[in-house]
Amino acid sequence: MVRATAAVIFLATLLVGCGSRATDAPGAAGSDGLASAAPVTSDEPPVRYVALGDSYTIGTSVRVDERWTNQLVRALESGESTRIDLVANLGVNGYTSRDVIDVELPQLASLTPEFITLLIGVNDVVQGVPAETYRANVEQILDDLVRRVGAARILVVTTPDYTVTPSGADYGDPVHQAAGIRENNSILTTLAAARGIAVVDIHDISLAAGTDRSLVASDGLHPSGAQYALWVARIVPVVAGLLGLPPGTVDQ
Repeated sequence: MVRATAAVIFLATLLVGCGSRATDAPGAAGSDGLASAAPVTSDEPPVRYVALGDSYTIGTSVRVDERWTNQLVRALESGESTRIDLVANLGVNGYTSRDVIDVELPQLASLTPEFITLLIGVNDVVQGVPAETYRANVEQILDDLVRRVGAARILVVTTPDYTVTPSGADYGDPVHQAAGIRENNSILTTLAAARGIAVVDIHDISLAAGTDRSLVASDGLHPSGAQYALWVARIVPVVAGLLGLPPGTVDQ
């Protein structure tokens, strides 16, 4: 985010962790009615995982191992067996849904992902992108991803509410921005569900940062590794189901 540039700084701030297009690999989740993916067995190569998004995906202000994407991979390991391999984290600070289309999607052809996560929308709010524009962009993104890997190999994660953090008010009126985040989350969830794509809603977890500062990173704005761990606890069962991991093989 950026202030006032506020709207643009958010890009640079809120989406700070996503600072560079990183290939440095570093909700209510609904699986009912979703197509089942072929099970991943221990003698198969790990599923190639690519993460799309902004600073929340790249994990601004936390260590690489604290990013939710990296925690997810570790949680799905079983003994010496790596079940998913984070081949690229394409999150970039300040990225909007349009940036995902223009910059991140074109990289997928060479990365050949087999599983993709998407978390995008906060910078659209900070920059004042109209809801209908966001909707059209998300439709384009999700349709592209479905064509590449199929709905059963995509996971959408909702956007957290940064307005409850110590620095949240630096990026727009908290009441207005919080409403925008909720609206974009509703759009994202509805469009994903219409395509049979699983959604994990972590918005409620983020609200706890308003009273529990251990859930906020040192920059006073982004989630801490501890908050990301709470996300992952909710995300893991959904991903395990999508990848067809048998019960009892997910380490948590």
